[in-house]
Amino acid sequence: MSWLLGRNRQQPQPDQTAGFSDGGGSADPEGRTAGEKSGDSQLSRAERKAMEAYRFDSSALERAADAAKTLERSKHAREALELSKMQEATRQTEYNTKVKEYEAHIEQAKVEQKRIDHEERRKTLIEETKQQQQRAQYQDQLSRKRYEDQLLQQQRVQEENLRKQEESVQRQEAMRRQTIEHEIEMKEKNRLKLLEHELRAKARVDRENRDINLEKIRLKAQEHRTTVLEGIKTAGTVIGAGAEAMLTDWDKVLTAAGGLSLLALGVYTAKGATGVVSRYVEARIGKPTLVGETSRFAFLDALKNPLHYLNRLRAKPTDALQGVVLNPKLEERLRDIAIATKNTRINRGLYRNVLMHGPPGTGKTMFAKKLAEHSGMDFAIMTGGDVAPMGKEGVTAIHKVFDWSHTSRRGLLLFVDEADAFLRKRSSEKISEDLRAALNAFLYRTSEQNPKFMLVLASNTPEQFDYAINDRLDEMVEFTLPGLEERERLLRLYFDKYVLQPAAAGAKRFKLDTFDYGKTCSKMAALCEGMSGREISKLGVSWQAAVYASEDGLLTEKMVLDRCYSAAQQHKQKMAWLSDQERADHKSITGTAAPPLTLTANKL
Repeated sequence: MSWLLGRNRQQPQPDQTAGFSDGGGSADPEGRTAGEKSGDSQLSRAERKAMEAYRFDSSALERAADAAKTLERSKHAREALELSKMQEATRQTEYNTKVKEYEAHIEQAKVEQKRIDHEERRKTLIEETKQQQQRAQYQDQLSRKRYEDQLLQQQRVQEENLRKQEESVQRQEAMRRQTIEHEIEMKEKNRLKLLEHELRAKARVDRENRDINLEKIRLKAQEHRTTVLEGIKTAGTVIGAGAEAMLTDWDKVLTAAGGLSLLALGVYTAKGATGVVSRYVEARIGKPTLVGETSRFAFLDALKNPLHYLNRLRAKPTDALQGVVLNPKLEERLRDIAIATKNTRINRGLYRNVLMHGPPGTGKTMFAKKLAEHSGMDFAIMTGGDVAPMGKEGVTAIHKVFDWSHTSRRGLLLFVDEADAFLRKRSSEKISEDLRAALNAFLYRTSEQNPKFMLVLASNTPEQFDYAINDRLDEMVEFTLPGLEERERLLRLYFDKYVLQPAAAGAKRFKLDTFDYGKTCSKMAALCEGMSGREISKLGVSWQAAVYASEDGLLTEKMVLDRCYSAAQQHKQKMAWLSDQERADHKSITGTAAPPLTLTANKL
């Protein structure tokens, strides 16, 4: 009921002291009269403050009384009372709510305190457990250390005992060795003394029997001289009698002369016939030393590998360009050469000599073999580098090669690889006399075209040939490095040969992942710029090696591309190793300089 006491009122109450102004005089705002003020003025400030502390202000009670009267006269008195009661009830409810909240806070504090106590107890237990574990670990470390110390002590004791035993054995061995050496020394001394006594005794006996020994020697020499003289006399008598008997009888003289003549004739005839037969056998059955590989029938080789020769006899002529990937224009020209060679053999015409030049690994040797198989001819491969080491025997070996070539019934394709090794220019090149003689022999045997054999030369540097060699060539074919399309065809060919066929055959450690093979080959063809066909074939072999080196035997696209990047980088390194002269030669061979390979991080 704060409004009854004058608090929280919105409008000021009328002045209740107005009715007392007549009797008491005028009052100031504080309710004091003029007499009081005059009395107060005579007091000090401290006294006035002390009196104000005990002064009672009745204005509040008066205002309360006036308010009560006003309320009683008001028509809303009951509603105001009810409102006051409701306000008091609301305050009481709020107070009870605060009391409940306070009690809840107290309970929460108790629960929190219990939780803190449990947490502290848990931490205490954890710390005690940790301390116990540390003590146990420390005790274990001490035990281990004691055990290690015991082991070290035992090891030292064992080592000491072993050392003592070894020293004892060494001393015993030394004593035994000394004993044996002493025994050997004593035996040697005894043997020397015994030998000395024997020699002295023998010398004494020889001195005593000197006259007897000289007499024995004299008698033996006299008897030997008598025997020799008697033998000479007997032999002379017999030989003289025989010669006299033969010279007096002319029939015996003629018989002896005829026998000796027939004997000499038989010896020389057998020697010559043996040489002829050996040369015939070598020409018909064997093969010359310079020929490294041939398809001609050789009796000894047939005995070593009969199945190979049976399969070769059953084989039918194949296409000359089967498995050979070249430029379309070059393929067309080589096909014309193959057709002309086959028809020449059928019609028994004269074969034309061919020069195939170009970078290494571009298919020259492969085409020569295919050409011989397509034409139904035998082929023989010799290397020009084998002629120089033979020295003076080189001329004979070359003649044997050409003699052997003339004995082929089917016709022979003689392929000379690296021909520039011994067919160099005689005017500008410094060559030995033996090599010059071999070159002259080669020129002599190839001076005219022959219906028995076809000569095919292969060289990386044809400009080094002697002019006479160039005069004997009828066709000159240049094999260039494969272009983009040829590289893609080669990659597809070798991918099928080294990857797809083994995977389809069901090899145990050869599996192929699923990816776009054609797209991968096209991508690799761009990376393999400047590489030869041989290098691309080796790339195919490296794919097989990657499969065999993997754990699961699975060839993925990443493995294929990684091998391709590695091969391209190796080719780039090979090109960097070339000297200036080799670069110039390589440029002249290929026709264009090999472009540098740049493998960026994005490609890799």
